[in-house]
Amino acid sequence: MSDYRAVIRRPVITEKSMRMTEQGKYTFEVAPGANKVMIREAVGRLFNVDVVRVHTITIPGKMKRRGQHRYHTAGRKKAIVTLAAGQKIDIEALTA
Repeated sequence: MSDYRAVIRRPVITEKSMRMTEQGKYTFEVAPGANKVMIREAVGRLFNVDVVRVHTITIPGKMKRRGQHRYHTAGRKKAIVTLAAGQKIDIEALTA
């Protein structure tokens, strides 16, 4: 994936992720095939910041039912990115 915008899909806006921004940690939903090196480069180039650490979490899809019909929801992958001290990303500008 050479396109950095294809690696980072969207920021995750929850109470927990917004509390982590005070510590310099930002949460993004990323492409399932993206690895830590690709995520580090994408965040660094898109937001002009220095990435110190990347943690990834793969969330599997769930089995759901509607009446007697069953289906499987799509899974997703999240990345928690830690920035260098003193740097930040304006999340409100991204979601607007």
